[in-house]
Amino acid sequence: MHRPITGRLVIATHNKGKLAEMRDLLARHGVEAVSASELNLPEPEETGTTFAANARLKAEAAARASGMPAFADDSGLAVDALDAAPGIYSARWAGETKDFRHAMEKVEAGLRERDCFKPEQRKAHFVSVLAVAWPDGHLEEFEGRVDGTLVWPPRGEKGFGYDPMFLPDGFDLTFGEMTADQKHGLPPQGQGLSHRARAFLKLAEACLARQK
Repeated sequence: MHRPITGRLVIATHNKGKLAEMRDLLARHGVEAVSASELNLPEPEETGTTFAANARLKAEAAARASGMPAFADDSGLAVDALDAAPGIYSARWAGETKDFRHAMEKVEAGLRERDCFKPEQRKAHFVSVLAVAWPDGHLEEFEGRVDGTLVWPPRGEKGFGYDPMFLPDGFDLTFGEMTADQKHGLPPQGQGLSHRARAFLKLAEACLARQK
């Protein structure tokens, strides 16, 4: 049985882009969110081999350290022609300096090495797994996915990560060109387009319904 989220919630991330999106998504539900960085919580090593495992690891670590329910996301870009890489290593491809321009160039170089220039050869998808952990060990998990095509050169300076090279199916703007409402806004302001928004809609239905 799903457990409702009430009161304060720790957002278990030190990524400013993810933090902003998560706060946007939680705001309408009346949940007070505090970040792991604001609480000076350490970042656990992401040793999982799947998005779900890493999301669980981060949420459970923050819940234990804070004594509050904790909300974590693990997400990334999976490129069909690169055998689903970078996948769970999406952030690591950007290096310690979080240089996602370099990470995007690495993806593009891999596609070019495989002679993938046509749109149908450049298919990819974003995946997000959201985990909510409570200090008593209870855990909830939700997954979202959005499919698209990779473009080059990157377009737009909004969003973060690989957003400027990701063109979601059915749209003319990359995630890097979209406003926050266009990318991850929930109905009625937005379409719940992004992978994180799609996972969050499932979470909200299960754990935040009483807060609407």
